[in-house]
Amino acid sequence: MQGIKNFVFLPCQILKQEKMNINAENVKSQMRKGYLEYCILLIINKKPAYVSDIINELKEAKMIVVEGTLYPLLSRLKNNGILQYEWQESVSGPPRKYYELTETGKSFLAELEAGWEELRDAVEHLKNAEC
Repeated sequence: MQGIKNFVFLPCQILKQEKMNINAENVKSQMRKGYLEYCILLIINKKPAYVSDIINELKEAKMIVVEGTLYPLLSRLKNNGILQYEWQESVSGPPRKYYELTETGKSFLAELEAGWEELRDAVEHLKNAEC
Protein backbone atom coordinates (compact mmCIF):
# COMPACT_ATOMS: atom_id res chain seq x y z
CA MET A 1 0.00 0.00 0.00
CA GLN A 2 2.85 2.37 0.74
CA GLY A 3 4.00 2.14 -2.92
CA ILE A 4 0.55 3.06 -4.21
CA LYS A 5 0.37 5.97 -1.79
CA ASN A 6 3.72 7.28 -3.03
CA PHE A 7 2.60 6.89 -6.62
CA VAL A 8 -0.57 8.84 -6.02
CA PHE A 9 1.09 11.65 -4.11
CA LEU A 10 4.48 11.84 -5.81
CA PRO A 11 3.94 11.28 -9.57
CA CYS A 12 6.61 13.80 -10.59
CA GLN A 13 9.23 12.05 -8.49
CA ILE A 14 8.34 8.69 -10.02
CA LEU A 15 8.45 10.13 -13.54
CA LYS A 16 11.90 11.57 -12.88
CA GLN A 17 13.12 8.16 -11.70
CA GLU A 18 11.70 6.46 -14.80
CA LYS A 19 13.36 8.99 -17.11
CA MET A 20 16.75 7.76 -15.98
CA ASN A 21 15.95 4.26 -17.31
CA ILE A 22 15.03 5.48 -20.82
CA ASN A 23 17.61 6.01 -23.55
CA ALA A 24 17.20 9.69 -24.47
CA GLU A 25 18.91 9.28 -27.85
CA ASN A 26 16.35 6.67 -28.94
CA VAL A 27 13.48 8.91 -27.91
CA LYS A 28 15.00 11.93 -29.67
CA SER A 29 15.50 9.84 -32.81
CA GLN A 30 11.84 8.78 -32.78
CA MET A 31 10.78 12.39 -32.32
CA ARG A 32 12.87 13.50 -35.32
CA LYS A 33 11.35 10.74 -37.46
CA GLY A 34 7.91 11.90 -36.42
CA TYR A 35 8.31 15.40 -37.76
CA LEU A 36 10.76 14.77 -40.63
CA GLU A 37 7.98 14.61 -43.24
CA TYR A 38 6.57 17.92 -42.02
CA CYS A 39 10.01 19.56 -42.21
CA ILE A 40 10.59 18.27 -45.74
CA LEU A 41 7.26 19.68 -46.89
CA LEU A 42 8.10 23.03 -45.29
CA ILE A 43 11.31 23.15 -47.34
CA ILE A 44 9.63 22.17 -50.61
CA ASN A 45 6.80 24.64 -49.99
CA LYS A 46 9.26 27.55 -50.23
CA LYS A 47 10.35 26.63 -53.77
CA PRO A 48 10.84 23.50 -55.88
CA ALA A 49 13.74 21.57 -54.41
CA TYR A 50 16.31 19.04 -55.53
CA VAL A 51 17.19 16.24 -53.08
CA SER A 52 20.58 17.73 -52.20
CA ASP A 53 18.88 21.10 -51.51
CA ILE A 54 16.52 19.37 -49.08
CA ILE A 55 19.37 17.53 -47.36
CA ASN A 56 21.40 20.74 -47.04
CA GLU A 57 18.50 22.65 -45.47
CA LEU A 58 17.87 19.80 -43.05
CA LYS A 59 21.57 19.76 -42.13
CA GLU A 60 21.48 23.51 -41.50
CA ALA A 61 18.59 22.87 -39.11
CA LYS A 62 20.70 20.16 -37.38
CA MET A 63 18.53 17.37 -38.78
CA ILE A 64 20.92 14.93 -40.38
CA VAL A 65 19.22 12.82 -43.06
CA VAL A 66 20.80 10.64 -45.71
CA GLU A 67 19.54 10.13 -49.25
CA GLY A 68 18.61 6.55 -48.41
CA THR A 69 16.05 7.87 -45.94
CA LEU A 70 14.84 10.73 -48.09
CA TYR A 71 14.19 9.01 -51.44
CA PRO A 72 11.62 6.48 -50.15
CA LEU A 73 9.82 9.24 -48.25
CA LEU A 74 9.68 11.47 -51.34
CA SER A 75 8.45 8.55 -53.46
CA ARG A 76 5.68 7.80 -50.98
CA LEU A 77 4.63 11.46 -50.88
CA LYS A 78 4.61 11.57 -54.69
CA ASN A 79 2.60 8.35 -54.93
CA ASN A 80 0.06 9.80 -52.50
CA GLY A 81 -0.37 12.95 -54.59
CA ILE A 82 1.34 15.24 -52.07
CA LEU A 83 4.33 15.99 -54.30
CA GLN A 84 5.05 16.17 -57.98
CA TYR A 85 8.38 16.62 -59.72
CA GLU A 86 9.81 18.18 -62.79
CA TRP A 87 13.05 17.29 -64.54
CA GLN A 88 15.37 20.26 -65.04
CA GLU A 89 18.63 20.36 -66.95
CA SER A 90 21.77 20.77 -64.87
CA VAL A 91 24.91 22.62 -65.92
CA SER A 92 27.03 20.18 -63.94
CA GLY A 93 25.64 16.79 -64.93
CA PRO A 94 22.47 14.90 -65.75
CA PRO A 95 18.99 16.43 -65.39
CA ARG A 96 17.72 16.80 -61.84
CA LYS A 97 14.37 15.98 -60.35
CA TYR A 98 12.89 19.03 -58.56
CA TYR A 99 10.03 18.35 -56.17
CA GLU A 100 7.14 20.70 -55.48
CA LEU A 101 3.86 20.49 -53.60
CA THR A 102 0.66 19.70 -55.42
CA GLU A 103 -2.59 21.43 -54.42
CA THR A 104 -3.35 18.35 -52.33
CA GLY A 105 0.12 18.70 -50.82
CA LYS A 106 -0.54 22.31 -49.86
CA SER A 107 -3.75 21.28 -48.10
CA PHE A 108 -1.91 18.41 -46.41
CA LEU A 109 0.83 20.78 -45.25
CA ALA A 110 -1.80 23.13 -43.80
CA GLU A 111 -3.21 20.20 -41.80
CA LEU A 112 0.26 19.28 -40.56
CA GLU A 113 0.91 22.90 -39.58
CA ALA A 114 -2.30 22.95 -37.53
CA GLY A 115 -1.29 19.66 -35.91
CA TRP A 116 2.18 21.03 -35.15
CA GLU A 117 0.69 24.15 -33.53
CA GLU A 118 -1.54 21.97 -31.32
CA LEU A 119 1.34 19.71 -30.37
CA ARG A 120 3.68 22.62 -29.68
CA ASP A 121 1.05 24.32 -27.50
CA ALA A 122 0.40 21.09 -25.59
CA VAL A 123 4.11 20.54 -24.96
CA GLU A 124 4.58 24.15 -23.85
CA HIS A 125 1.61 23.82 -21.51
CA LEU A 126 3.07 20.66 -19.98
CA LYS A 127 6.54 22.19 -19.69
CA ASN A 128 5.17 25.20 -17.86
CA ALA A 129 2.67 23.34 -15.67
CA GLU A 130 3.61 23.05 -12.06
CA CYS A 131 3.91 19.51 -10.81
